[in-house]
Amino acid sequence: MSASPALGFDPAPGHPATVFALVAKLRSSAASLGEASRVVDALVSNSGAWQGEAATAFRASLSKDLPQYLRSAHTSLAEAARRLGSWHDTLVANRSLAARYEAQAAAATTQDDLDDARRLARELASEHSAAASGVARLLDSAADRLAPKEPGVFASVWHKIVDDPADALSDASAILGAVGAGVGLFFPPAGLAVMLVAGGLSLAALGMHLADPKFRKPLTDGFTKGEFGADFWKSGVTLLGDTAGAVPGVAAVAVGAKAGTAAARAALAAAPEVSALAGLGEGAGSFARTTWSTGLRIQEIENPITAWALRSTSPTVTKSVGPAMPAVGAVTATAGYFSDSDSLEQTSTAVDGVRGVVDDAPSAGAKVAHAVSVMRP
Repeated sequence: MSASPALGFDPAPGHPATVFALVAKLRSSAASLGEASRVVDALVSNSGAWQGEAATAFRASLSKDLPQYLRSAHTSLAEAARRLGSWHDTLVANRSLAARYEAQAAAATTQDDLDDARRLARELASEHSAAASGVARLLDSAADRLAPKEPGVFASVWHKIVDDPADALSDASAILGAVGAGVGLFFPPAGLAVMLVAGGLSLAALGMHLADPKFRKPLTDGFTKGEFGADFWKSGVTLLGDTAGAVPGVAAVAVGAKAGTAAARAALAAAPEVSALAGLGEGAGSFARTTWSTGLRIQEIENPITAWALRSTSPTVTKSVGPAMPAVGAVTATAGYFSDSDSLEQTSTAVDGVRGVVDDAPSAGAKVAHAVSVMRP
């Protein structure tokens, strides 16, 4: 019913036939989702007797959330169909009233009769609009529950951290390493403090990765079966990064531990009557001072490859190039938290691999060599 000459507007706009067809489609979709939910539930509950790699892959493909999402979608579509079906009945009734008021206005012989018909039509239009808005809100609510929403940035980051804490530690170490390298250009003690924390995180990540059978399996398969796939290279590059990140800090602590032990023994030998606690205090002080001074010295050691490549440039340029590689590592560490692209992950692995071979490993080797030379009697 379009706007009529007698009323001047349509009090109950809408197309009942279109709404009815949509209700039928929603009911059919809800029934299909209900059947899919029952099938998935049956597959999950009856797959326990199926063993082997194929069974493991099958169960992994059925996300633990999939049955819940299917049930939620079925419920939402069924509710939407019910609400829309109720709206269809309301629409039919309102359009019948609108036709009656239209006929009443067209048959009016006095202005009062016409005004009464139009007043009733306006009341109907108000009720009709309110009912339509209510149905729209209910349908929006059902649509919100139809499927899982994409997590926000912070939720996505948190999920990645919880799902793989070892990788999260590696990434945090890479980010802090870049921060420490940058801060160290202007204030070496602060830069060293940050880099020691980064080294501790790398050491923790290294331990967690080595303890994880899933992390070790691609490496084992690569060396024993010749399966050098993407997982092998990702695990290998991660292992290289964790080791290179942890080694300099471990080296500084090792030098400090040797100096602290020697100081404690010397204090006890010089004054046997001194308590063991006093000797430990002397050793602890020497350990802290030596670790800190060794760390500052190690921080100044250049990557031999970079030093050779930039041997003809000024010291300022050489010094400014130093933080570039850690900055690249920070970028690759954060990229995966904002995208699940396989190509991005493979690119990050390749970049980190090149960076590890060209920068991390040579730098770590030079720093360890210095620590060994200091510890050597």
